Amino acid sequence: MNDVIHPRSPRETMSGWLYLPRFLDKVRLSLAGRLHSDYQQNFAKRGFDAQWLTAAGLEAEAFIEVVRHTITDGQVADWVRSHVRRPAEQLAFNQWILAYGSEGDPELGARLALRKEQSGLAHRNDITTFVDYIDADEGRQPL
Repeated sequence: MNDVIHPRSPRETMSGWLYLPRFLDKVRLSLAGRLHSDYQQNFAKRGFDAQWLTAAGLEAEAFIEVVRHTITDGQVADWVRSHVRRPAEQLAFNQWILAYGSEGDPELGARLALRKEQSGLAHRNDITTFVDYIDADEGRQPL
């Protein structure tokens, strides 16, 4: 049995921000002691988590505390709409995350190819970004 609880797709949006629902899921799983080890290395300090926090102008600990004191997605969405007003950064982040891995950076392309190979997805030529990879790896895109 697979004990991994996958957070939502990085393509999902909340308060206009791509990735926010996924990060919210990861925070809630972490607070509950259920964040799978596959996600813990980058949680709130590296990768897309850190990029979202930077774009939103937030510190990890502060956002985690917001989530700790809310129950619903709507409460978090309301808080973000009230406290994170960075339209230029939001637009740039949303564009960046959807393109990450397809920008022609050879090192990044090699890392994506390696991840695909490690996950048995090397044959998937339709996976051209890390968002594509995450969705396929977590079973949201048909193999």
